Amino acid sequence: MLRYEIRKDEVLRYLGYKGQSIDASLDELIESCRNEVRNLSDTKYLYEYFNIEHINEGVKVDNSDIIFKGNDIKKHLENCRSIAIIAVTAGGNIEKHIKLTEKTNLTKALIMDACTTTLVEEICDEIEEAIGIEAKSKELNITGRYSPGYGDLPLDAQRDVINLVNCDKRIGVNLSAHNILFPRKSVTALIGVGKGLVKETEKEEKCLKCNKYASCTFRREGNNCGY
Repeated sequence: MLRYEIRKDEVLRYLGYKGQSIDASLDELIESCRNEVRNLSDTKYLYEYFNIEHINEGVKVDNSDIIFKGNDIKKHLENCRSIAIIAVTAGGNIEKHIKLTEKTNLTKALIMDACTTTLVEEICDEIEEAIGIEAKSKELNITGRYSPGYGDLPLDAQRDVINLVNCDKRIGVNLSAHNILFPRKSVTALIGVGKGLVKETEKEEKCLKCNKYASCTFRREGNNCGY
């Protein structure tokens, strides 16, 4: 497994850090949690390309009955003729460890949770970068990531995503009856590929598409969740 950084500044951001002082014991605990998460996570990921076509309802995946419905996803994938579907998980082992830790040291469990979220995000960033390099080699561009639950793309589109790339068998990611990914620290997303695209690099643009926009505590504090 690659040794991801699990950036401390990102961990602190997920913990709601606002510039207050951190004593030596807490700083040591954060460093310990970063190392534990690196060692205990069983990270897996995949990405796969699919051709698409634009229809009135949204975006249809070629050679399937799957339609990603909504005006927002349709706009996000405008001028795209294919998508890359990515899926990332930190694995079930770290999730079990965090749950056990909650019973004895809630502070440590919260820090480990933030570290694991940061780890998954770093892997997503790395995959997105790889897809961008592959696209550039073909004189194409990519969009940013877009996940089920963003904008008006319903969360139940998650089932189509994981079925398309066979997440269960390939990386052990399943879906609950309420469309929640398991292991919990898992992410799926779509990235558009096409010509002449302007990639959304500003976090604020992604925030506007999120269905948590109105109630987001990160946004109210002038920040963002990183996704």
